[in-house]
Amino acid sequence: MATGHEGKQEENRLGELIKTSLRAKSLSMRKLGGMTGLDAASISRIVNGKQQPKLEHLHLFAQHLEIPIQELLSAAGFEAKETKDDISELRNALKGSGIHVENMADQIRKELHKYEAYAQTEEGRELIESSFLPKLEQLRSRGYYIDQLKDLYGEYGSGRLPEPERHVIGSALLYFVLSTDIIPDFSFPFGYIDDAIAVGIVMERLKAMRRPS
Repeated sequence: MATGHEGKQEENRLGELIKTSLRAKSLSMRKLGGMTGLDAASISRIVNGKQQPKLEHLHLFAQHLEIPIQELLSAAGFEAKETKDDISELRNALKGSGIHVENMADQIRKELHKYEAYAQTEEGRELIESSFLPKLEQLRSRGYYIDQLKDLYGEYGSGRLPEPERHVIGSALLYFVLSTDIIPDFSFPFGYIDDAIAVGIVMERLKAMRRPS
C-alpha cells in the first residue's frame, strides 16, 4: 500500500521529472528561469503542483532540460487517448495555438485510409519492419500512446491477426514512421499529438471490428 508521501509523488510526476533533471544538471529554478524567460516563482508553482503548466512551458522545459516532450506531456496529463472526452481535453489544451483538433482528426482519418492501402503492399510491410523500431528508439520517449504503439507493433508481428485488422494496425505504424504528419514532428510542443490521435482512431476501429456482431 502506498504511503501518503508516495501518493503525492505519483500525483505530481511532472514536478518530480523536472526536479530530477534540475539536480542532474546542477541547476536552480532561478537559473532555469533565466534560461527560459519564466520567473522562478512560476516554475516553483508548476514543480509543486500548484499551477497547471501551459504547453509553451513544457516546450521550454523540453528544450532546456533535455526531457522528451512526450514524457513531459504525459506527466502533465496532456494524454491523447481514444475517447471524445480526450479530444475535448486536447482542444482545450491547444486553445490559442491555431490548431483545430476536429479538423486535424478528419485529416488524420484520410491519411490513415491511404496508409491502410499502403500497408497491404510488400513495400509498406517492409517499411514497417525496417523503420518502426529505429524511429521509436530515436524518440527515446514514453507515455500512453507510445505504449499503445508498442502493443500494436507486437500484434502486427504476431502472425495471429486477421488480415483486415493487420492492415488497420499497419496504417497507424506507417503514420508514425513516415514524415508526412499533419503537424511536423519538429513542431514542439505539438509534434506528436497527431500521432497520438492517429493511434486513438485506430484503437477505436479495432474495437469496432472485434465487437461481437
